[in-house]
Parts: sequence; C-alpha cells; structure tokens
Amino acid sequence: MRGSPKIDGLEEKLSQCQRALEAVNSRLHGAELSPEARRSLEREKNSLMNKASNYEKELKLLRQENRKNMLLSVAIFVLLSLVYTYWTM
Repeated sequence: MRGSPKIDGLEEKLSQCQRALEAVNSRLHGAELSPEARRSLEREKNSLMNKASNYEKELKLLRQENRKNMLLSVAIFVLLSLVYTYWTM
C-alpha cells in the first residue's frame, strides 16, 4: 500500500538519514581517529540521530492523521449508503 507523497518523502529522508548514520558509526568504529575528528563525528552522529527522531515523530503523526481520515471516509460512506438504502425502499 502506497502512502501519501508527503509520507513517502519523509520515509525517503529517514532512510537517507539512517544510511548516513550507519556510515558515521562505521567511521567511528573503524580506523584510529584524532580526538578532534572523533568529536566531529560524534556531533554529526548526534545531529543525524536528532533528525531521524524528528522524521519518525512526523511520520507517526502523518500516519495517525491518515488513519483518522480513512475512518472518517468509511463512516461517511456507510452513512450515505444507509441514507440511500432507506430512501430507495
């Protein structure tokens, strides 16, 4: 099932952020780093983690909104079906 373009875009941003985070983690645990390089990578890692967290929160809210809208649409459809059925009898 495809989501809305906004959700798809956020999922792509989250995916890119997670890939970048994996790359930073790999560099952190890989070769010997100077203290300055390590601090820089740690700051980048924290920034990416914050971005990912924000994307996840935004996705959660958009999905909740989509569920509400879908339930509202179903309720309206059922109501209109009942009204149609009542008046055509």
